[in-house]
Amino acid sequence: MLRITELKLPLNHAEADVTEALLARLEIKPEALLRFIVFRRGFDSRRKADVQLVYTLDVEVAPAHEAYLLKKFRKDLNIGVTPDTSYKFVATPDTANEKSLRPVIIGLGPCGMFAALILAQMGLKPIILERGKIVRERTKDTWAFWRKGELDPESNVQYGEGGAGTFSDGKLWSQVKDPKHYGRKVLEEFVKAGAPEEIMYSSKPHVGTFRLVKMVEHIRETIESLGGEFRFQHKVVNLEFEAGAAADERKQIRGVVLENGETIRADNVILAIGHSARDTFKMLFDCGVYIEAKPFSIGFRVEHPQGLIDRARFGPSAGHPALGAADYKLVHHASNGRAVYSFCMCPGGTVVAASSEPGRVVTNGMSQYSRNEMNANAGIVVGITPEDYPGHALAGIEFQRHWESRAYELGGSTYSAPGQLVGDFVAGKASTEFGSVQPSYKPGVHLTDLASALPDYAITAIREALPAFDKQIPGFFMADAVLTAVETRTSSPIRIKRNDTDLQSVNVRGLFPAGEGAGYAGGIMSAGIDGIRVAEAVALGMAAGG
Repeated sequence: MLRITELKLPLNHAEADVTEALLARLEIKPEALLRFIVFRRGFDSRRKADVQLVYTLDVEVAPAHEAYLLKKFRKDLNIGVTPDTSYKFVATPDTANEKSLRPVIIGLGPCGMFAALILAQMGLKPIILERGKIVRERTKDTWAFWRKGELDPESNVQYGEGGAGTFSDGKLWSQVKDPKHYGRKVLEEFVKAGAPEEIMYSSKPHVGTFRLVKMVEHIRETIESLGGEFRFQHKVVNLEFEAGAAADERKQIRGVVLENGETIRADNVILAIGHSARDTFKMLFDCGVYIEAKPFSIGFRVEHPQGLIDRARFGPSAGHPALGAADYKLVHHASNGRAVYSFCMCPGGTVVAASSEPGRVVTNGMSQYSRNEMNANAGIVVGITPEDYPGHALAGIEFQRHWESRAYELGGSTYSAPGQLVGDFVAGKASTEFGSVQPSYKPGVHLTDLASALPDYAITAIREALPAFDKQIPGFFMADAVLTAVETRTSSPIRIKRNDTDLQSVNVRGLFPAGEGAGYAGGIMSAGIDGIRVAEAVALGMAAGG
């Protein structure tokens, strides 16, 4: 097949126009075209008066034409051979060492889920340990927190089946390098689990929270049907090791210890614990697993009317069904040397309470599949480095906790989030009443002055960035847009360092740090991809007798 990229058509084109444009692009007659599929569809909105749809097509032509066309268009970078994106398993049950113990996965977010699925599909029957509850029960606990302020520290936005990504926009795109097309495998499995077919070709696919719940359940059932075993509300509190044969050799993991006192023997353990498993990070640190501090970001959530963002991004085409709700991506390099950028933008969504520890307020954003809520929201965050929180490898966690506790205080020592209008924040005065933008955060927003909600350098940088963003999104510096504090869980504050070759911990053989919590992913797609990579590494190690 041939792949044609950058085929542009008007926003309101007819379905038949795609075929006509394709025939014209290849300069062939209709009888030479056997079929085509849309591999990707995006849009180009740089000229707001003429927004265009942009297609990538995989095209099958009559056999006599393919070689001719490849030769004819050999210098055309937008015409070439369709790459093979099919997934190929690296192992089967027969390749595993007969003496191998079943692999264990700790954590059931996107990374752990796809690691479990791939291992199960290779016949290796993983055991999956999740400290939280199944997704339906977890959803009830999360809604109870949002509506009543009743926090369950073991069942919330961060902990439970599906991980933090379950209560999100369900974004399924990533900028990570993916030469083996693992992302395609992730999308295919999501479609099998109930995601809409359009995620296979949309340039920015998403599924929304409600659909994610059903998809997570379907994938769990698939894994179980293949011999995988799930143990919910089973928290890992310790690891067991065997010392290496030489002083410079990595020690070998031999088991995991659960909070109920049970020990599960294991020679291969995948750590897919998510970016908020702070007590587990400490356990690993105390066990001597090598951990280092890494950069992350902190800031606020900002809410604008979605219509404002649509008009700024799409002009007269705003509201067109082919475009949907507009998103944005912003960055500003402040004069104090700090980078301020938008994070996890949720079109037509809501700001949600994402706390996992008592007495601390954390915000995040999510959207449903329809993206039809009144407000757009995004994190407006400032880059933080380990130099900002000197100390041991876990110092970033204490840094996060400090500002989450401060948000709790500013919110009235409840789980109401402290908030401020954008105009008041930049002017340095407390807000006393909302304007045209009503905040979506539940349990509620308490208006105050956010000047003490973040470090001074972050406040200064955000105050400079908000007016600057108005140049990129006209109307962004809207006086009564709402800021809600505090956003601290943008990524893990630590990295559980692993080797590039076998993906095992640099000082523990058989331990495979993976996903967001280990510092190797950021979002559903990249976490799923990393889960596949690590599952393959486990399978290959088991085949080699590891």
